[in-house]
Amino acid sequence: MRFYYRGEIHSVDQAAPTRTILQHLREDLHCTGSKEGCAEGDCGACTVVIGEQTADGVTLKSVNSCIQFLPTLDGKALYTVEDLKQNNGALHPVQQAMVECHGSQCGFCTPGFVMSLWDLYLKNDGSQASACKSAGACQPLQRKDIDIALSGNLCRCTGYRPIIDAAHRMGELPAVGFDREALQHALQPLQRDDIFVYKHDGQTFYAPRTLAQLVEVRAAKPNARILAGSTDVGLWVTKQMRDLGDIIYLGQVTELNAMVTRDGQLEIGAGVTLNDAYAEICKHYPELSEMWQRFASLPIRNAGTLGGNVANGSPIGDSPPWLIALGAQVVLRGPAGQRVMPLEALYLDYMKKDMQADEFVEGVRIPLPHAGQRFRTYKLAKRFDQDISAVCAAFSVTLDGDKIRDIRIAFGGMAATPKRAALTEAALRGQVWSESVMETAVALMTDDYKPLSDMRASAEYRMKTSQNLLRRFWLETRVDAPLRSDQVNPFVCA
Repeated sequence: MRFYYRGEIHSVDQAAPTRTILQHLREDLHCTGSKEGCAEGDCGACTVVIGEQTADGVTLKSVNSCIQFLPTLDGKALYTVEDLKQNNGALHPVQQAMVECHGSQCGFCTPGFVMSLWDLYLKNDGSQASACKSAGACQPLQRKDIDIALSGNLCRCTGYRPIIDAAHRMGELPAVGFDREALQHALQPLQRDDIFVYKHDGQTFYAPRTLAQLVEVRAAKPNARILAGSTDVGLWVTKQMRDLGDIIYLGQVTELNAMVTRDGQLEIGAGVTLNDAYAEICKHYPELSEMWQRFASLPIRNAGTLGGNVANGSPIGDSPPWLIALGAQVVLRGPAGQRVMPLEALYLDYMKKDMQADEFVEGVRIPLPHAGQRFRTYKLAKRFDQDISAVCAAFSVTLDGDKIRDIRIAFGGMAATPKRAALTEAALRGQVWSESVMETAVALMTDDYKPLSDMRASAEYRMKTSQNLLRRFWLETRVDAPLRSDQVNPFVCA
């Protein structure tokens, strides 16, 4: 495997396919700036920035190196905190701002914060900040953008105020540019036209480049582990010490990284990252803005995929409920061709799906908004972001005047699978969208769901809050004096 690191092409041929980027940095290269805290993509101490050549040029994004497997770097660039110091020995503006604003105490989490802020610095072009300052028309970073950038980093000693001060301060310091053209030139010789096959100690890592190659290798290796963003599978290695066997990586398949709008639907390939997918979906459904921000953290959304969230089949996944409420379809692909089904039909039982061994998720088709439709989704968790849902609810109602022409209700965390509320829907369909009708439907939810108690919430809490979320949905979408969106949801798509 080959990737660009510290100004040169770095080759590796003696590492296990499931060796993480962080392990390689710390144990093989002895570059210990990146820290290991949780080894599951939560604390952010291991944050690095990955550069990748795409159809739109070079993209850079922060990820958790503790759960990313090393072979996924093939053809990409890796940046760590060691890369930020300038040639003259001076600190980068991000680092200097952290010093000036006292953003570090024990220092363990600091490299991760620095890399997340560097990612934000690059996205907002640090040189632009200094230029606009001199022109007297500088647009400082918004607090919301800073919060999103730091959502994957935890600090237990300094507190966030001085770190947020540093985020504001870094744009006021003399700018340090980043040569994207030079990176694109450096990455060019690393690009492959054919499937990448890496073997070590009886284990093989496949990275097909085309859909046809993926179908072929999946048919030949039906027991191989499918890998997309590694935000779940990575923990199987770092926490459960599982042997994954052969691996098929989807991240380089061109067709799976496409998003297309046609025939009244938005089609999202299984390889599209969560952050890119939500950004596009929110153009059509701005009601998903809060879910976008609250889904895990930015480094996780930069790596994880919408297709992976669907294929995982977890009953507490945050995407399936709203996808089901919108009537989304899942596209499966195998040697026999495509199979398309309603998403709710994919889930048979707890972690059991209607998929053949040689099939994989190719993408998701999401209907675009239509006249009379009102849509909302809600997440209940112990923390605002970077937390698993106790209850995830999604509602879509289509009104003809004050009558319900159609309604779809789906919940996560209330059953063994993401599940529609069939009896509740039936009680509402064709009725006037009134408080009395809504209350009748609320009572039926106890027949639709029999939630369990666990560490996230009790069964009683789940049932009560789910019923209250239906009440909230009615308050926000009732025909007479609905609550305004700015009264209940301050978040908008960036």
